[in-house]
Amino acid sequence: MAITAPAAAVAAATAYEQLHVPALFRQFAPLLADAAGIGAGQRVLDVACGTGVVAREAAARVGDDGRVCGLDAAAGMLAVAAQLAPGVDWREGDACALPYADASFDAVTSQFGLMFFPDRARAAAEMLRVLVPGGRFAVAVWDALERSAGYPDLVDLLERRAGRAAADALRAPFVLGDRDALAALFRDAGASTVDVVTHHGTARFPSVRALVEADLRGWLPVMGVELDDDLVESLLAAAEPLLQPYVTPAGTVEFDAPAHLVSGRRATP
Repeated sequence: MAITAPAAAVAAATAYEQLHVPALFRQFAPLLADAAGIGAGQRVLDVACGTGVVAREAAARVGDDGRVCGLDAAAGMLAVAAQLAPGVDWREGDACALPYADASFDAVTSQFGLMFFPDRARAAAEMLRVLVPGGRFAVAVWDALERSAGYPDLVDLLERRAGRAAADALRAPFVLGDRDALAALFRDAGASTVDVVTHHGTARFPSVRALVEADLRGWLPVMGVELDDDLVESLLAAAEPLLQPYVTPAGTVEFDAPAHLVSGRRATP
């Protein structure tokens, strides 16, 4: 299904797919699919699907007899997702009011999107609503900023050089680091079982410049923050010595990227 979006939104989503997905997100997609128990013939919904890395993993697992839907609020993300996997049912929509009937899916996933929903309790309830009784959900969120590496340095740099809005855009993914609160969110939504496991992924970027460009040219525009080229170049230069502790002998950048994976089931009658 072709999805139209403004050229700037598609460009930002393309940068996100090319820079962030291989460096950060792809490694967690199989873990999420495992936790959701995705298998052949299932119906799967990926909420806040972005450019579709988890939905593509799910589609490979469900096969021709299954069905995968990907929902996101950003048309630019969906336009890129549709180009990469035209067989998935991509739809623009609100995670807090999912446009699907009750008990429509055997599994629901959401990778690194929950922190951005305006009503997280409502979104959790919606994920459970569209699951069949006994169906599984799996949701990934980043651990707290202070328990992550690399990004605290970048947030501080942005605060000093680019202002609060830019720094807050980079802080935003790390606001759900409390494991107990995360588990309570889904218990209160009506899950019958809830497990939270912390996975220590690894952020891997080709260089310091690639890492910082991924945020300045890929992530910040997605969050509505545009920096002029001169400021971007200034930040890229300042980041080189700042992030030197994470540079490997080969010149790549690697650091710990911990994430919480909360999973469970919808209660059965």
